[in-house]
Amino acid sequence: MTPKKILFGCVPADGHFNPLTGLAMHLKSKGHDVRFYTQEIYKEKLDKMGIPFYPFVNAPQSNVLNFESFYPERAKIKSQVGKFRYDLEHIFVGNTMKCFEDIKNIHKSFPFDIFIADILMTAPPIVKEKLNVPVIAVGVIPLMETSRDLPPGGLGWHPATTLLGKAKHALMRKLTDRMIFSRPNKLFRQLMIENGIEPPPGNLFDMLYRSASVVLQSGTPGFEYSRSDMSKNIRYVGPLLPFSQRERKPYDIPNREKYKKVVLVTQGTVEKDPQKLIIPTIEAYKNSRTLVIVTTGGHNTKELRERYQQQNIIIEDFIPFNDVMPQVDVYITNGGYGGVLLGIQNKTPMVVAGVHEGKNEICARVGYFKLGIDLRTELPIPRQIFKAVEEVAANPLYRTNVNKLAEEFQQYNPIELCERYVNELLGQSKKEVYIMPNAYPGEAV
Repeated sequence: MTPKKILFGCVPADGHFNPLTGLAMHLKSKGHDVRFYTQEIYKEKLDKMGIPFYPFVNAPQSNVLNFESFYPERAKIKSQVGKFRYDLEHIFVGNTMKCFEDIKNIHKSFPFDIFIADILMTAPPIVKEKLNVPVIAVGVIPLMETSRDLPPGGLGWHPATTLLGKAKHALMRKLTDRMIFSRPNKLFRQLMIENGIEPPPGNLFDMLYRSASVVLQSGTPGFEYSRSDMSKNIRYVGPLLPFSQRERKPYDIPNREKYKKVVLVTQGTVEKDPQKLIIPTIEAYKNSRTLVIVTTGGHNTKELRERYQQQNIIIEDFIPFNDVMPQVDVYITNGGYGGVLLGIQNKTPMVVAGVHEGKNEICARVGYFKLGIDLRTELPIPRQIFKAVEEVAANPLYRTNVNKLAEEFQQYNPIELCERYVNELLGQSKKEVYIMPNAYPGEAV
């Protein structure tokens, strides 16, 4: 196999960076020259992995930790849809050409053979056309391509089951594209035309999916709504999880025999406000026979420990989820895609409460497939959490469904599948045609 030059890129957020690291390290281990274009916040991690790093130069150093200072007007927007529309227009589409200029400059000194980026990085279609290299988009969020079988993406709605419901969703697909998200759709379409690209039909998400040489979708068909019109370039590859060299080590739960059940609660590494999910969960179960394990992501750990000193409350900055999840009865989360996939892989039923940054779509799927309960709010109160946790813990339906999907996950070898598709684009392997288990149309590989 001839070593190739491979450039990765991502939106500067953990949920976009982390899923790419396992594939990047695997391709590096195969002898390829792998490098990464992203923000300074990931330089230390990339240094530890031995992957050369290219920083954002023309693109702004805005990310989930500081974008309020770059986009102060966003804070004035109150609605979920309004924030989503603003993000698409300003943070994603608005920085497309700035990212492309950086990537073009990288290509001058590092003429990469392929570009691999998360699906929400909007520069790949321009890279593919202007630099004449294949691009792989990695689906680090639920599949957002428009389908005639589904409601519009981004609203967190379940598929309709009645003729009236399907008609309503068909109307809403048109309204969201032409009215709610018309400006980001129009801006990106115009940008493609200005760069000599014939835009594929559909909205911004459709253009990103349909412009990629291949889309590697993290997850499996069992965690995605059934659709009859999925693009032929989309491949399910199983759960893409962060690179790690450490071996699993079961988390030591002190006095486990004292408790009827164990719950794990997290708000991820980005959400800083413990009032959203952590404090309501603790309040629901403090001084009870339920052990609550809290991971804060490094936010407010000391303050929470001082406030909650009950024996049934454990508060840590971080615990490797693979170590603790097998011992957990219910996983409570705001719905980050990577965390939810990890929960499924570890056969842990869930209570989810997330709305913004696309989490409503992830939480909606948890509820739809009955892997747990979707509270459909960003701010649940203790009583809501208590009721949902008790239902999920008591009803075997949720664990049965999670176990079934975890078994489907095990049928996929994500890194090997991804490597095969990379090699096909690089012309280094003969394409084999077969159908993955439970595949939808378009999953022939």
